[in-house]
Amino acid sequence: MSLEKPKQSSHVGATEDGLDYDALADLLGDTVVSRESHLNADAFVIRPDEVQSALFALRDEAGFDHLSNVTAQEYADRYESIYHLKKFADPTQEVSVVVPAAKDDPVSQTAVPVYAGADWHEREAYDLVGIRYEGHPDLRRILLPETWQGHPLGLDYDQDEPQVVTLESHANPLEEDHREDGADTMFLNIGPHHPATHGVLHIKTVLSGEQVAHVEPDIGYLHRCEEQMCQNGTYRHQIMPYPDRWDYVSAGLLNEWAYARTAEDLAGLEVPEYAQVIRTMGAELCRIAAHLLALGTFALDVYGEFTATFMYAFRDREVVEGILEDLTGQRLMFNYFRLGGVAWDLPEPREEFFEKVRDFLDGMPAKLDEYHDLITSNELFQLRCVDTGVLDTETAKQYGATGPVGRASGVDFDVRRDDPYGYYPELDWDVITATEGDNYARVLCRMQEVEQSARIIGQCVSLLEDWPEDDREVQSNVPRTLRPDEDTEIYRSVEGAKGELGIYIRADGTDKPARFKIRSPCFSNLQTLPAMAEGGYVPDLIAALASIDVVLGEVDR
Repeated sequence: MSLEKPKQSSHVGATEDGLDYDALADLLGDTVVSRESHLNADAFVIRPDEVQSALFALRDEAGFDHLSNVTAQEYADRYESIYHLKKFADPTQEVSVVVPAAKDDPVSQTAVPVYAGADWHEREAYDLVGIRYEGHPDLRRILLPETWQGHPLGLDYDQDEPQVVTLESHANPLEEDHREDGADTMFLNIGPHHPATHGVLHIKTVLSGEQVAHVEPDIGYLHRCEEQMCQNGTYRHQIMPYPDRWDYVSAGLLNEWAYARTAEDLAGLEVPEYAQVIRTMGAELCRIAAHLLALGTFALDVYGEFTATFMYAFRDREVVEGILEDLTGQRLMFNYFRLGGVAWDLPEPREEFFEKVRDFLDGMPAKLDEYHDLITSNELFQLRCVDTGVLDTETAKQYGATGPVGRASGVDFDVRRDDPYGYYPELDWDVITATEGDNYARVLCRMQEVEQSARIIGQCVSLLEDWPEDDREVQSNVPRTLRPDEDTEIYRSVEGAKGELGIYIRADGTDKPARFKIRSPCFSNLQTLPAMAEGGYVPDLIAALASIDVVLGEVDR
């Protein structure tokens, strides 16, 4: 199995026991203004005009090659951007870079030259909070229309201010002075209301002849204020129902675990071992359901395979949803996890539940063989997918691509193994990777991950069958009201169906978060679409988008 600990890095600050933050402070030198201690990692406060110098040093000399997340927020006396940095080889080694900006003129140097994935993150920070990033290649709103007045997460934002949103004219980004002589270009709108865009996504596309010359994903049509609603909810009772609605198609328990892990570490809560096994089993059932949906919709997008592959995938997903309904009482919005454990024990009679799960697992190998016959060995499918939508390893890392999208490009990174949580460290399973980085590799990765999830579920069922009856504790003793200490900050993540799903929380001493930021894997993965699609053809663009497996409810949040 591939659960060995990553080899020790030779980068600055890396030690056998973790990180030497003093060595990192020496590396950063005069760029550091002060130092903070967050629960997940130490943080260095950097001058706003030295962001790139600090990040280049941390990336190139200390090995922090993964920009996991960017959080922006406003205080009474300043604005602040936080760059959450990790290492793909060992994400337990992490550091935060805090960049304050003046209250009257919130300007900070952009991080885009260091991490390409900072592009959308900084645009979102500008859009919602109001921080301007000097040197950003395309600093404009990303979720809200360009004509929007104010920044919704700003402290002085007037929610009652009337907004006038005008229709925009579509300009060809390849102007006369940018076109090659004799080039034949055409602007093409794909979406936003089209089933192949997997939600309300608008793709501004420029064709040069038959080839895709430029791609710009246009998001923000489905913004649902999830972060703001979580900031208005109490830790203990009111936040947990919301995560189900982020990646709403199948991954509810995986989303719930992201919040549970973060809040439990923030409040110092323990989770009983028995509940960890149930969580792990439920999460992997959700992963299978999500991957089956991705498989079916991919086949539908690529070569219109509705009657067989799409319906077969939904047939098998329906069995998983039935099992999850038995476990949680719900089919999609589960609300089953609780801080400190799960809501209730396995359904009775337990033997019937275990038999239902085992019947599903026993039938999976034959069904996967069927999918391989229908899809991966299909000549038309191979022509559409092999060597199309290629994403190389370094580009995937630059954009922070994770999950099957990153692993299919050779990024050997899985939060379940590399930053262990739940019951995963005690189980026998493999992390699936590939090197081709094309549409075909991403499909194969998901299909092989279904096998590994089934492997994990089978081990969980065996453990639960033999678990002593007097030790089946589903939830630890959690205070009725949680009030983490003021200015306590934490970032934690889990391996969602699409990749690294993380949450940043800053406490203010009350029973509600002062800042709640969601790191959506779909948001970062979707940034890779231009790298996959430019230079190919329109059908290759559709296949590449399908292979990313985005859910726009999680992208826009």
